[in-house]
Amino acid sequence: MGTEMGVFLTFGGALILLFLLGKALLVPLKAVLRLMINSVAGAVLIMVINFIGMNIGVWIPINVINAFIVGILGVPGVVMLLLLCN
Repeated sequence: MGTEMGVFLTFGGALILLFLLGKALLVPLKAVLRLMINSVAGAVLIMVINFIGMNIGVWIPINVINAFIVGILGVPGVVMLLLLCN
């Protein structure tokens, strides 16, 4: 009976550890996915603004700092850059 109880406790502990590890890895994955979605949405919006605004003199330069701002803030970051750059 002692061996069976040890196997049961080991199996239960392994399941709990697996659950905690999965939970710990899922949180950063969600953050990276959110950052990627913000980056893509912001990049598309910058390209649309630059394409439409080239005739009227409104544009947002594409550089590392602007890409970082758009990646973190997303669409509100594009609006902020639009207000600051023009």
